Amino acid sequence: MVSGSALFITVFLACLVEAVEALTIILAAGTARDWRSAIIGALAGVLVLVAALAVLGPAISTIPLDGLRLFVGGLLLIFGLQWLRKAILRASGNKALHDETLAYQATLAEARSASATRRAMVSDWYAFTLSFKGVVLEGVEVAFIALTFGANQGSVPLAALAAMAAVLVVAIAGIAIRAPLSRVPENGMKFAVGVMLTAFGIYWGAEGAGAHWPGEDLALLVLIPAVALYALALVLLFKLVRPPPPMLLRLSEIERAQAPRILHVLVRLHRR
Repeated sequence: MVSGSALFITVFLACLVEAVEALTIILAAGTARDWRSAIIGALAGVLVLVAALAVLGPAISTIPLDGLRLFVGGLLLIFGLQWLRKAILRASGNKALHDETLAYQATLAEARSASATRRAMVSDWYAFTLSFKGVVLEGVEVAFIALTFGANQGSVPLAALAAMAAVLVVAIAGIAIRAPLSRVPENGMKFAVGVMLTAFGIYWGAEGAGAHWPGEDLALLVLIPAVALYALALVLLFKLVRPPPPMLLRLSEIERAQAPRILHVLVRLHRR
């Protein structure tokens, strides 16, 4: 019951983050270019993912459980520590917070500047490819999380349900407001997902290597808080030792007056 709840929450939050990023790309493609082409691209991306899952799903189930847990545990540690590192740096003020609105505006500006091309039944090929790549790239991570978590815990239907619930929630919200979900606390969710992925990576990696946790699944009730407390301690530490901002050079009135002359001399020296 403990591992089932943790599994559902982890997969749901991780897939929610990826779905928000995919939605941002689709909305930018539709708003800046052509909604019909953007929607066709998104649906094509979903079909590719479904086909890939139909092939990979049975293949993963044939891998020995210990080998699968060792392999997936190592991958989850890599992904989890990367997410956690960025979340710690953002929470401590050493890295800019992820802003979905800025990401949306940047993608929107890039889409508006691209030339329009018609291919086959798609009126705007750029909008189609932008949505298609966004859905496939983010969807691959969703599929990987759902398949690996489900296969390791023997609960593929539960993991798939959590992934579908996350995608459905984001899709409904996107259709309702047609705007990037900037109010979603994405940085907080990434912190939580980083903690969960790291804890599951430690748990499954050790089990795959032949270790036996005391209490088995109940060990997650210790691992998850321990990783979270360690991450929060790093946030506090980095806040205390944060380097001071670079000092701005203040020029006096005389130095400002001499600046053009100094620049002219430097240019002449450089040409020589």
